[in-house]
Amino acid sequence: MKVDVLLGLQWGDEGKGKIVDVLTPKYDIIGRFQGGPNAGHTLEFNGIKHVLRTIPSGIFHDTAINIIGNGVVIDPVVLIAEIDALIKMGVDVKSKLLFAKKAHLILPTHRLLDAASEAAKGKEKIGSTLKGIGPTYMDKTGRNGIRIGDISLPNFKDKYDALVEKHKQILSHLNFEYNLPEMEPEWFKAIETLKTYQQIESEHYINNALQNNKAILAEGAQGSLLDIDFGSYPFVTSSNTICAGACTGLGIAPNRIGNVYGIFKAYCTRVGSGPFPTELHDEIGDQIRNNGREFGSVTGRPRRTGWLDLPALKYAVMINGVTELLMMKADILSGFDTIKVCTAYNYEGKQIDYLPFDYSPELLSPVYTELKGWNQDLTGLNSPDQMPQALNDYITYIEKATGVPISVVSVGPDRTQTLIRKKELV
Repeated sequence: MKVDVLLGLQWGDEGKGKIVDVLTPKYDIIGRFQGGPNAGHTLEFNGIKHVLRTIPSGIFHDTAINIIGNGVVIDPVVLIAEIDALIKMGVDVKSKLLFAKKAHLILPTHRLLDAASEAAKGKEKIGSTLKGIGPTYMDKTGRNGIRIGDISLPNFKDKYDALVEKHKQILSHLNFEYNLPEMEPEWFKAIETLKTYQQIESEHYINNALQNNKAILAEGAQGSLLDIDFGSYPFVTSSNTICAGACTGLGIAPNRIGNVYGIFKAYCTRVGSGPFPTELHDEIGDQIRNNGREFGSVTGRPRRTGWLDLPALKYAVMINGVTELLMMKADILSGFDTIKVCTAYNYEGKQIDYLPFDYSPELLSPVYTELKGWNQDLTGLNSPDQMPQALNDYITYIEKATGVPISVVSVGPDRTQTLIRKKELV
């Protein structure tokens, strides 16, 4: 057996949660492999909207085990609140959710450091969600971090105190005011609750599952263009969001990767700072934002909007080895007479068709191709055969440009509003 990987190909918010939920019935295990509570994976069914920050998006299905992998950073307070909400809905979280012992913990002081660092940057701020993710990954790579497995050790409090003391020294240099005693009781209470959940050596668990022919889906967070190595640095997240991150974030070898499902919106969005070549600052951008409800599921921040960027999409397909594309929010583009697609850039006096090292707006401008739009409301479609010809032409254009088939077209937020163009996918 192989581990299939599902990840975003843009700047996050592509709709990964919905598709994981749709695909879960064919998998035995769903494993989240990176990121933290800065994720907001949105699922909608039976008229109810659900937002998951840390827990894998397969949690609503009775048949799947959900693993929070070693590449994830966990805020115990946020996680327990998420668990409590699921329990109130009748979800059997206790038997279906497992934690990798090597996953790192977000301390209250990590959140303080995040806020202090962003405040110190002023106009140069990167748009952090202030959840403490960056400082936690810094401690991880700096070999100072505290992991889930540490909470059951006799010297856990000593480790905690030592790391907090280090953080206090940094905060004093940043002249940042805070009230740590106000934050700690809730955090330690959440730690005690986490102790009641099953902790695993996730790399052994997952590889044993593969040996026993279990079907596994690795769920990514954020998007490929926010990858710490290959994204629009420094306006990126703190983890490896690309396919390679599934190997290090779950403990699987590269040769165990199977299908790579790449999710993208029919247009582009971005939250926070950083370059965005096709960003629209006009009524069309506002229309896309309002029609698509493009506001952060965790932060509530308005998302920046723009036309589809093919050079950026091809870049993400390349670095991830994408085998199948899944296009989200096709319904949001209904009503436009003309749809633009960025096919190249004017860059330093010449035209290029790839994503360069630096794509700051002062260096680069998009080159557009215009395609015919469609007026048909897509939200009630039940089959790909019902799609308007202009949408089919749009799909064909993207498939030809990327060299990868589009297997799924989403036409609404509900799990039922999913058109499967490749029947063996589900």
